[in-house]
Amino acid sequence: MSMVKESVEVDVPLHTAYNQWTQFEEFPKFMEGVDEVVQLDERRSHWRTSIAGVSREFDTEIVDQLSDERVAWRTTGGDVRQKGVVTFQRLDDSHTRINLAVDFTPEGVAEKAGDALGLVDRRVKGDLLRFKDYIEQRGVEGGGWRGRIRPA
Repeated sequence: MSMVKESVEVDVPLHTAYNQWTQFEEFPKFMEGVDEVVQLDERRSHWRTSIAGVSREFDTEIVDQLSDERVAWRTTGGDVRQKGVVTFQRLDDSHTRINLAVDFTPEGVAEKAGDALGLVDRRVKGDLLRFKDYIEQRGVEGGGWRGRIRPA
């Protein structure tokens, strides 16, 4: 497994950043290589990605979610193996730090080489910066899910 950790500060209140992050179907608007996310229910979603010419489909399950604090997930189907957590930290009334940690298993020669060259780290950092631009330009969230999902 490989681990990527990145963070970004966004110029929006904590609840705005958190609420927007829970809108998984909007991820293709700022995540490179994510073609579609379909929310199946409050815990599960189906992803379709295409990265470096490789298309994949897989399911994820939220394993822990606490409003304005964190969302943790893991993959449950397909050939992608990953788990991660995104946390939200209030800096002041209008600024939030978002920390993202992803554990993943690179599959195949191309993914292993990309991981070794730091391409995954740069992609994750780029996704966070695009999220920053996305939410700051909007200024408000496009919805939000504030339920609680507890670890099993």
